[in-house]
Amino acid sequence: MFDYIQRILKFIRFSHTVFALPFAVGSMIVAAHGFPSARIVLLILLAMVFARTAAMAFNRVADWEIDKQNPRTAGRHKLISKRVGWSLVVVPSIAFVAVSWLINPLCFVLSPVALAIVFFYSLTKRFTSFTQFFLGLALAISPVGAWLAVRGQFAFPPLVLAFGVMFWLVGFDLIYAIQDYEFDRRKGLGSMVVKFGIPGSLRLAQVMHGILLVCLILFGLISGLGPIYHAALVLVLGALIYEHRAAAQLDIGGINKAFFMSNAFVSLVFVVAVAADVYA
Repeated sequence: MFDYIQRILKFIRFSHTVFALPFAVGSMIVAAHGFPSARIVLLILLAMVFARTAAMAFNRVADWEIDKQNPRTAGRHKLISKRVGWSLVVVPSIAFVAVSWLINPLCFVLSPVALAIVFFYSLTKRFTSFTQFFLGLALAISPVGAWLAVRGQFAFPPLVLAFGVMFWLVGFDLIYAIQDYEFDRRKGLGSMVVKFGIPGSLRLAQVMHGILLVCLILFGLISGLGPIYHAALVLVLGALIYEHRAAAQLDIGGINKAFFMSNAFVSLVFVVAVAADVYA
């Protein structure tokens, strides 16, 4: 049983939850001027886990036959059956809508829209090269959703943060997608790396992460965050430089290591800096 649970977690890449979750938590802390009630915190965490699980499972089943042909992903379909994969789409989706209903009416009404956005990304590689932007949009809704869970209304700060998260994702996925360049080009799949080439994609990734830093600075300014938060952005800059230097070597093992370590570090530094500044 434990082995089967491990295979499910590997199938949905549960460890990558560390990327989006801190930005949602940071948005939540700013919206509440601290931590909201334990009930809201729990519901936000559950909503994030359910939505991401459904999205990742849908991505896996939608690309089931494609992944079989890609050497990097050929083992995914062996982890669980396709039927179980579909159940990991349906059950968490229902749970996400139910949790949204418990949060507030606006979150409940928007929950199907959120699911549609995160599912749509998985289909985009079939008709556009700009798939990374759709994946970025899927990740970007997390800080907006967390803000809505606390405040029940839209505001400018989470939208700026969402914009930054989108470009952060585009940047690091451009680097990550280098691994699939030959396969995607051969199969005619949409990818910005195929469209712009590897050198062009690496330069574009730098631009994307530059926009991220601008958005993080702007988010701090309009949210009233102080010197602790803004000083921590130096660490974010350092992590991004490390990631881009590793990517420039075009070493797949190095790219994978830099991808996880630097991006996990960026998101964790962000949420710690927000919390430290709010409670200072």
